[in-house]
Amino acid sequence: MRPTVKDIARHAGVSAATVSLVLRNSPLVAAATRAGVQSSMDSLGYVYHRAAANLRMRLTHTVGLVICEITNPFYAELAAGIDDALDQAGWVAFVANTAESPTRQSRFIARMREHRVDGILLAPAEGTSAEVVDELNRNGIPVVQMLRRVGRSADYVSADFRLGMTLAAEHLIRLGHQRIAFVGGARRVSPARDRTEAFRAILPRFGLPVGPIVNCLPTREGGAAAVGQLFRDKSSAPTAVVCHNDLCALGVMLGLADLGLVPGRDAAIVGFDNIPEGAMHRPALTTVAIGGRQIGEEAARLLLRRIKSPEGSPESIILPPKLVIRESCGPRPPI
Repeated sequence: MRPTVKDIARHAGVSAATVSLVLRNSPLVAAATRAGVQSSMDSLGYVYHRAAANLRMRLTHTVGLVICEITNPFYAELAAGIDDALDQAGWVAFVANTAESPTRQSRFIARMREHRVDGILLAPAEGTSAEVVDELNRNGIPVVQMLRRVGRSADYVSADFRLGMTLAAEHLIRLGHQRIAFVGGARRVSPARDRTEAFRAILPRFGLPVGPIVNCLPTREGGAAAVGQLFRDKSSAPTAVVCHNDLCALGVMLGLADLGLVPGRDAAIVGFDNIPEGAMHRPALTTVAIGGRQIGEEAARLLLRRIKSPEGSPESIILPPKLVIRESCGPRPPI
């Protein structure tokens, strides 16, 4: 019988995974361990079938890019960053939009696996189970989660959403605002939870009550509808509104205009994401920039590293946000 990797592992007193690393000339193996494994290979007469190994390890130089909401301009920036990084490395991505449907997401991932993608970049749909990531891991398919985290067993790239909310709230408080609302955190995903928890924590730190939270969808329509709820009673209406994203903030600004109120003068508005439309709006939107393009680039590079070296613990890359101050965010209006 021809000796196997398991036979060598038993003979050398190491794991089969360690033997595989030696066969692939991985730098992760200590010199003494490598020498012991090679000695066992010689003793057992093992011959490495490199052609078969190359066939098993053959790469397609394609990855799957699964996005939850491609109609949001932020995800276009994310995809552009991914495309830039992959193109520089000579790789391409198959793109699929789940439209926040875990069922569609599972179908797209299955189809990508049929086409033998070498890894998957995943912005999980709302309601995604950690089992999705775990199954990819069990099948040896590298996966990098982006923005939304559903499991700790895979690489992850995102922004510090808690810090972003803190930057926005502290800026409003410095401007004198005491009645601050949060709009648009209805998604059951980790970034929405992070923003909401940070909002609830920061205001009491300054001796202020936690303002109203409108859990609408973070869309233009959701933001515009929230205005009617928040500004129904002008005597208790907020003087500032932090929104889950820029689309929601633009909707709030439209809702204020319908009531004859001027964003930046009658109520300060802050968004998240820094999409190009926000800068072009009038008044221009103050926002928390979380670097969508940079997140995409980092995620693509991390996936390529993981494809090349699948061993090791999951890695998390969290990028710092930046507050971009524009005209929609003025001081508290006089009483």
